Amino acid sequence: MNKKIKKLPIAIFLMGTTASKKTYLATRLAKILPVELISVDSSLIYKKLNIGTDKPKKTDIFYEKHWLINIKEPYESYSVMEFYNDALKIMNNISKKGKIPLLVGGSMFYYNKLINTMSPLLPKANFKIRNMIKKKIDNQLYKSYHDMLKTIDIFSANKIHCNDIQRNLRALEIFFLTGKTLNEIKKIPGNKIPYRIYQFGLTYYDRQILYKNIENRIFKMLELGFEEEVKNLIKNKYLKINFPAIRCIGYKQMFLYILNQINYKEMIKNTTIATRHLAKKQLTWLRYWKNIYWFDSNHINKAYNDIIKFITKKIN
Repeated sequence: MNKKIKKLPIAIFLMGTTASKKTYLATRLAKILPVELISVDSSLIYKKLNIGTDKPKKTDIFYEKHWLINIKEPYESYSVMEFYNDALKIMNNISKKGKIPLLVGGSMFYYNKLINTMSPLLPKANFKIRNMIKKKIDNQLYKSYHDMLKTIDIFSANKIHCNDIQRNLRALEIFFLTGKTLNEIKKIPGNKIPYRIYQFGLTYYDRQILYKNIENRIFKMLELGFEEEVKNLIKNKYLKINFPAIRCIGYKQMFLYILNQINYKEMIKNTTIATRHLAKKQLTWLRYWKNIYWFDSNHINKAYNDIIKFITKKIN
């Protein structure tokens, strides 16, 4: 390691599949290591969505130093560019205090942007532009956001699912703000973040044990009152079918059950399938990830001890 890299502050990335005890391990590490936690979870950003997102309780000793939780209303979107900027700012503040930012979560797209850098030309969300795009759809100039995107950026349209409103809208927004397609913007490199990043992966090596833990988590959510939580969100108009937060796994399924569009068994089945699909997607990301130290969630104490030894050595 050259001298310039060795002078950079340390950052820890604790990533892996859903239901793999990442947050549990992170909070244990925080009792020993000089770290503050940063959530890398696209669900935990939403206020009022607690049980279904398995959000840390406010009584937890590390809640106050677990950043990027409860920062958005359920009707608000949160782009990867916003995460990138927010995360870097918080990481810098933590490092200035002489501590280590420990990023924990399973939103691999977010991690990818931190590691592979963001194009400096990616613009922030612009609601005037989004409203202009929406009016074009409302006035039936185009059938959908995806239909509109096909006329402007066929490359992105072929990569984004036609029903993914948020990503289609973001690609359109980028074009109208910059005059460049999303693909053109992505090709413009940014600067690497100024950290020595140490990456640790966590999952159950036995896929059946992973799936069993996913099922256990879903039933635990139900026992804790998940149905009542979603009913209250709907009643108080905090959650609607077109809100970005509805994409958080479990909420759409429970929403449809409460509206009698699916039955209880279907709700559980659909939530399980969606969570399994997420885990497979996370593993697909991580299969090609470089410089990652893997641990089996079945041996969480080994992961805990090995990470402490590793980081302590790097600090000293």
